[in-house]
Amino acid sequence: MCGRLSQYRGVHEFVAALSMPNALINNAGDQPLALYNAAPSTQLALLHEESGVLHVDRVRWGWRPRWARDHATPINARVEKVAHDPFFKSIWPHRAIIAIDNWFEWVYEGGPKKQPYLIRRKDRAPILCAAIGQYPRYENEPDEHDGFVIITADSEGGMVDIHDRRPVTFNPELAREWLDPYTPKERAEQMLLQQGEPCDAFEWFKVDLAVGNVKNQGSELIEPVEDPRTCPPSPPR
Repeated sequence: MCGRLSQYRGVHEFVAALSMPNALINNAGDQPLALYNAAPSTQLALLHEESGVLHVDRVRWGWRPRWARDHATPINARVEKVAHDPFFKSIWPHRAIIAIDNWFEWVYEGGPKKQPYLIRRKDRAPILCAAIGQYPRYENEPDEHDGFVIITADSEGGMVDIHDRRPVTFNPELAREWLDPYTPKERAEQMLLQQGEPCDAFEWFKVDLAVGNVKNQGSELIEPVEDPRTCPPSPPR
């Protein structure tokens, strides 16, 4: 996963996709987020559950533990080792969902610049990505060390041609289970490894080179310049 995404809908649309009846504490505002070209370190709307209440907070994309001052700040964590990696030990119990509209990847196709591709759900529903992080919990105030990482897995099918990694995404039922603080850690790891959404839930297409400049924002960045491609249907699991 390259490290650029869109989160342009309003929070309530993302919450509706989860179908959670819980009370909501929304600290991200009611207006559309309008982030068409969000890069690492951007404050994104992150969903997490505390004491039966769904919270939405703006949290920085990227996190590292306080002791890792000489380390780079990762934005993603590999599904193969995140549950047992000492680097992420303190935030592994703190599960969250980052709901996005799409993400971008860049592919070298022989031209002077890499070609950007946009990946989204075929049904245009929000993409519910598994995340872990340090974020405001209960009544705590935001902290300068707050942040989150998106959990990624190997790509499959035709998506491999776009990038070898992709976010682990869940359907709404599994996303609710992932958010539930009472879901055992062992079960959470199993979900990541075995129950992410298949490639055929998504489509991808070329977009304008302007998305390469992170200063550019606007709905024109997500318009296709070719017909979408997709994976063939996955066999039953």
